[in-house]
Amino acid sequence: MPISPITRRRLHNFRANGRGFWSLWFFLIVFGLSIFAEVLANDEPILVVYDGELYLPIFHDYPETTFDGYFPTKTDYSDPFVKQQIADNGFMVMPLIPYDHRSVDWKLTDPAPTAPSDRHWLGTDDQARDVVARVIYGFRISVVFGLLMTFLTTLIGVFAGAVQGYFGGWVDLIFQRVMEIFGTLPMLMILIILASIVEPSFWWLLGVMVLFGWPWPVGYVRAEFLRARNLDFVKAAKALGLADSMVMFRHILPNAMVATLTFLPFTLAGSITTLTALDFIGFGLPPGSASLGEVLAQGKANLQAPWLGLTGFFVLSIMLSLLFFIGEAVRDAFDPRKLFQGEPTPAEPGIEAKDTAVASRAQGGGA
Repeated sequence: MPISPITRRRLHNFRANGRGFWSLWFFLIVFGLSIFAEVLANDEPILVVYDGELYLPIFHDYPETTFDGYFPTKTDYSDPFVKQQIADNGFMVMPLIPYDHRSVDWKLTDPAPTAPSDRHWLGTDDQARDVVARVIYGFRISVVFGLLMTFLTTLIGVFAGAVQGYFGGWVDLIFQRVMEIFGTLPMLMILIILASIVEPSFWWLLGVMVLFGWPWPVGYVRAEFLRARNLDFVKAAKALGLADSMVMFRHILPNAMVATLTFLPFTLAGSITTLTALDFIGFGLPPGSASLGEVLAQGKANLQAPWLGLTGFFVLSIMLSLLFFIGEAVRDAFDPRKLFQGEPTPAEPGIEAKDTAVASRAQGGGA
């Protein structure tokens, strides 16, 4: 499928912003690695070969009796007996980081939290859990939460803004009053009250955040629909008998989405920051969940272990900086004033032709 000239121009402008372009690639690589967190950081082997049979403990739990143990319970692969049994009858492949976000290292020689070492690259928290593993899992859950929240709030907000701006009148008036109500509700206080009644979970928290976060794109979409609904191409589409839904979402919405798409990376950064802040004050994900906010809270509670606070600070700073750089590149890509580097502006061809004609007349007069 051929790429339209305007799409080609936007892609070129996005690539021209080197900081944003490479930030996107770096963010995608890091997020892609975090998707496979169970393979990178886990206290269970990736692969076990025992008596010629293949086992995948990261995907399936096996009882200890599978490896000629004594108990029908889940296998503890750090048990010396199990290690020896597997070594005598096969082998196992452990992840690069032999801990997951819940693993407690019972073999520490110093009281937790311990400083960075060969055993724990970024040290441990006050519950003897590996900080690197918690950062990897926390990064994944933060980005997934942010992506889902951004997608759902954008979907609801764009639909509401489109309906509000296209129909106007009483529809617009009622929607504006609803948005004023949602804008005045104290979201943090409501979250605190609900958290005292219901134990927060990932999906429960996402639902509450979407409930309060959907109005953010309404203003941009509403303004564009109010402007475009009286333009000639919209009137022509209505005169041809097109349904309102077809006119709204096929003819007006693509133009109205430019501002919304420009703000998406910044909205994603805000969603991640909101979840981190809630986890930091203790009203976010359930206790024990991998969270960047919980890492920061650990740093606040253990000032004698500066690696905890510094780790959370640098991870969040780098991640949010990447998203802001990507947002700047997207803004440049959708800026209609930016052309290709070296591309002539619309006025230049006429100027060049005029200059050529003047030069020809000058040469003819001189002859």
